[in-house]
Amino acid sequence: MIKPSNTPPIELQLSRDLVKTIKRGHAWVYADALRRLPKASPGSQAVLLDNRGGRKIARGYYEPASPIAFRACTTQPEDKLTHSWAEKQLEQALALRKLIGFEEQQTTAYRLFNGEGDGLPGLVCDIYAGHAVLATDGEGANQFWDAPAIARWLNQRLGIESVLLKSRSTQGKSISPVFGSTPEEPVDFTENGVKFSADLLHGQKTGFYLDQRDNRHRIRQLARGKRVLNVFGYTGGFSVYAGLGGAAEVTTADQAQPALEAAEAHWVQNGMDPAQHHTAPGDAFEFLKTAVKQNQQWDLVILDPPSFAPSEAALPQAKQAYTRLIEMGAKLTSSGGLLAAASCSSHVDRAMFLQIIEQSISQARRKATLLGFHGQPADHPAPLVMSELSYLKFVLLRLD
Repeated sequence: MIKPSNTPPIELQLSRDLVKTIKRGHAWVYADALRRLPKASPGSQAVLLDNRGGRKIARGYYEPASPIAFRACTTQPEDKLTHSWAEKQLEQALALRKLIGFEEQQTTAYRLFNGEGDGLPGLVCDIYAGHAVLATDGEGANQFWDAPAIARWLNQRLGIESVLLKSRSTQGKSISPVFGSTPEEPVDFTENGVKFSADLLHGQKTGFYLDQRDNRHRIRQLARGKRVLNVFGYTGGFSVYAGLGGAAEVTTADQAQPALEAAEAHWVQNGMDPAQHHTAPGDAFEFLKTAVKQNQQWDLVILDPPSFAPSEAALPQAKQAYTRLIEMGAKLTSSGGLLAAASCSSHVDRAMFLQIIEQSISQARRKATLLGFHGQPADHPAPLVMSELSYLKFVLLRLD
C-alpha cells in the first residue's frame, strides 16, 4: 500500500538515453541522469520521460536529495500507482514465497518482500514466525510506502502479530512499532528445521542474516568430522549448521560478546554438547593474525565479514581488507581442507571478488580448486538487469 497523493505526478526527464535499460527492468535513475531536479517532497509520485520527445516511459517515486533520484514502480506509464496496484505487487511477492515452499523446509523465517526484486522499490519485509520487520531504503521510500496499511495486510493475509519498521534517512536509522505489541525478547523461529532466535529490535539487519540460509545448509553437508572455524560468526548461524552436520568441534569468532552468547545459546538450543563449541571474542583480524603465528589449522574455515565497501569510494580499502582476511584464512586451512569466503558488498562484483580471492590464495602460497560460487536464496530475488542487487557472493574452495 502507498500513501495517497492529492497532487499530479512530477515529470522528470532523462538527460541521456536509458529507455532500453529501464524497460528491461532497471528500477533506478541517478540524479545526474535527469535534466533537472524539481523541488518536491521525498516520495512524491513521478512520471519519467525519455530524453528526446518527452515520451512517458515509467512511473515511480522521486527523492530529490538522494543519488538515486527516481525509482521505477512500473514501466507501463498508463498504470496509476494506487492502493490496488500496491496490493497486487504484495500478492505477487507472497505467491513467489508459496512457490518456494518454506513450509516443506520447516522454515518460518524468510524475506517476503525484496524491494526492486519484487517490484516494490525501496521496501523490504522479513518474516520471523508470527512477527515481521519492514525496512525502507531512504526518505523517499519512507514517504511513498504506507507502513501501517502494509502491516494490516500482513496481519490479514498471514496472521502476523506484530510489525516493526526500520527506516533509513538523512537523519540516520530509526525503528518504530507500526502494528501489535513490540517483541522485547528475541523471537524464536526455525530454518530448515534448525532452531534460532532473533533480536528484532537490536539485531543486525532485520535481526538475522536470512540471505545466507542456503549457504549455511551447504556447510552442514560438508562439516562431518571436521574442525571448523567460523569468523565474523555473529550469533552462530554457520556454526550451528556445522555442528548439526557432525563437525568434531566448532570455533565461533566475533567482536560482539552478546552475539557470541547468542551463538552459545543457539548451539545448546539445538541439542548439541557445549564442550564441542568454543567462542573467541575480539577483533577478527587480530584473532586470525594470532592464530597464523601459532600455526593453528582448521579443516573448514568460514569467512563471512560485514560489508567492507559501503560505497564505491571505499573500494580500495575494501579490497585490501578482503585480501588480508582471505590470505590469513587460507593459511589457517589444513591441506585438503575447505575455505568458504563471502562478501555482501554490492560494489564488489563477482569478477572482482574472484580476483581478490585468487590474489589472496597466491599470497598465502597455496593452491585452490573452486568448488562452487553461490549467492542469495530465492526469497531474495533481483531484477536480471540489476546485477548490483545480486550482492551476496559465497565462494567455496578446496585448498591443497
